[in-house]
Amino acid sequence: MKKFRVIFMGTPEFAVPCLAALHASCEVLGVVTQPDKPRGRGKKLIPTPVKAWAAEHGLPVWQPEKVKTETFTSFLEEQKPDLIVVVAFGQILSQRILDIPPYGCINVHASLLPRYRGAAPMQWCVINGENKTGVTTMFMDAGLDTGDMLLKAEFPIGEDTTLEEVHDGLMGMGAKLLMETLEALSDGTLERHPQEGESNYAPMLTKETGHIDWSKPAEEIHNLVRGLNSWPGAYTYLNGQKFKIWRTKVTEKAAQAAPGTILTADKADGLRVAAGDKVLQILELQAPGKKKMAAADYLNGHGIELPAVFDVAAE
Repeated sequence: MKKFRVIFMGTPEFAVPCLAALHASCEVLGVVTQPDKPRGRGKKLIPTPVKAWAAEHGLPVWQPEKVKTETFTSFLEEQKPDLIVVVAFGQILSQRILDIPPYGCINVHASLLPRYRGAAPMQWCVINGENKTGVTTMFMDAGLDTGDMLLKAEFPIGEDTTLEEVHDGLMGMGAKLLMETLEALSDGTLERHPQEGESNYAPMLTKETGHIDWSKPAEEIHNLVRGLNSWPGAYTYLNGQKFKIWRTKVTEKAAQAAPGTILTADKADGLRVAAGDKVLQILELQAPGKKKMAAADYLNGHGIELPAVFDVAAE
């Protein structure tokens, strides 16, 4: 394969395997990632996962507030890359930047395009109950995930598959597909496929996305819970206290109480709640100020006095 001179743009953990694969096979001129952000109670500045990996491996790191400024765009032009590779970077590139590398800008996107364009494709695939997702490589254009598709790989989503499992599966799959794409680009066999057919948008998540509406069908709530595991987490309130819900199970029992009503809260029957149609069993939760734990373990040390109702209305 041609040893491409590459500029890599990426930010989260998901992008790291792609950077590692490029570092092993190409000449990575530098890495562009988002600025460090304050986290935790001390608001300490924490580097992005991509920055941390790049620094550990001696790669130059650039962190512009905005890549589209005249100063930074000119800087990128001076690097004369053959190719720019973008994986979950978090900023939109200008047409001028897209035009810099002679081999174009290739994006690794975590969905089967044209479905689930946007910032949170993995999460919304699970939340919407899809039975498969995958990774698509594409040549970038000025639109939002609208460029010509190159290669695809599929990943199955089971009834209880969580976002974390999808994330980890697609993370490795993305690096492999990127290398296959560059191999084909190098030997002149890479084919472009315009995006056609039904598309939809996967907007950025907020913490409010996870507020459970117990009037929804049990399966929808179950999908929300697993689609937000591990961030930001689905949640509900009991007596004004916020509980995060991490794992659930849809039962076949019809709900014969108002949505949100806690039907059982003991070791024998577990923690079961009336949803809009069926009873939903909570398998894992996180009480205020506590770590994640199995619902059975929580009930062992913390009784829930019935009757009790989780909140119903969305915020």
